[in-house]
Amino acid sequence: MYKNIFQSNKHTNMSITEHLKELRQRLLFVLIFFFVSTTISGILLKKLTFILQLPAIGVKFLQLAPGEFFFVSIKIALYSGIILSCPFILYQITLFILPGLKSNEIKVIIPIIIGSILLFFFGLIFGYYIIAPTSLKFFINYGANVVEPIWSFEQYFNFILILLFSTALAFQIPILQLLLGLLNIISSQQMISVWKYVILTTTIIAAIITPSTDPLTQILLSLAIIILYIYGIGLLKLFHK
Repeated sequence: MYKNIFQSNKHTNMSITEHLKELRQRLLFVLIFFFVSTTISGILLKKLTFILQLPAIGVKFLQLAPGEFFFVSIKIALYSGIILSCPFILYQITLFILPGLKSNEIKVIIPIIIGSILLFFFGLIFGYYIIAPTSLKFFINYGANVVEPIWSFEQYFNFILILLFSTALAFQIPILQLLLGLLNIISSQQMISVWKYVILTTTIIAAIITPSTDPLTQILLSLAIIILYIYGIGLLKLFHK
């Protein structure tokens, strides 16, 4: 599986100038990919806007200032470009660092990078389909008989953006645990021994990174983080760490 990668690992005798040249080349690839993905996102802007609005069932969106939706549209295209570029960026980083790694290190780093990408997108999906609808439903029902839900789309976009990205970042916890374990900074047994503090810290983190104040959203995110933490411990057990 890693045969070609191992072969590329032989070419390690590169000068600083050659490394810088390769780095510039890979940065150029990343910029081109980001430009293309952002352009495609701009073309599909209306569909992306509708997708972002779907979790807010029954809400009407208004443009409260001249050009508000225009600037939000640019943000949507840029952030969509960043999300689409993330796997390609990690791929370019991997190709850049591989020549300096040993064969056994490559066997570990490749699955970690792939796992990080998958967990990031799982976090986005979890945030979009579970956390966002639950949180928005709470806010809509809370004032159902008092105020009509008419929101600024810019404020809503900022809300959904923070929620999705914070959830996606929270899903990186097993990767962080794995790295700490493989570097012998902390063992799986030590992670188990501090489970009480983990639950307390998880609750605080969930309260901080969720843009809403309803307890249900925080509980859902806390449970997801705890499950991911247990999963990270399981990964370290497999590595006997």
